[in-house]
Amino acid sequence: MDEFMRAAIDEARKGAKEGGIPIGSVLVHNGKIIGRGHNKRVQTGSPTLHGEMDALENAGRQPASVYQQSVIYTTLSPCSMCSGAILLYGIPKVVIGENQSFLGEEALLKSRGVEIEMIDSDECKQLMSDFMAASPELWNEDIGE
Repeated sequence: MDEFMRAAIDEARKGAKEGGIPIGSVLVHNGKIIGRGHNKRVQTGSPTLHGEMDALENAGRQPASVYQQSVIYTTLSPCSMCSGAILLYGIPKVVIGENQSFLGEEALLKSRGVEIEMIDSDECKQLMSDFMAASPELWNEDIGE
């Protein structure tokens, strides 16, 4: 596993330690992390602060060219909101830790020319399965069920 997915997993673990949902993300430009984040819906009471959104927020305002040359790493397949942000900013590649716990909008991203790389990480799957078993009501709230 590369250093960037490792950083996304570290973010997911940080979120879990804070009592939140263990999903992490990093935004990488030219081989350097420019934004990192994790799902903070529980911690902040935010309806939109998913891991990818937090990483984008923490990257700060960037020129379009930076996003168009970046890769976003996420421990879980991106939902429709996060996929929309990826499309909006023209991020050309998404590296996903796993999509067994939740299959996001990968088909939409691919249809719009975004490259998807699936890691299929056992560690990412374990983080989510442990969380889903311990907090099913919170997971259902997060995914809208």
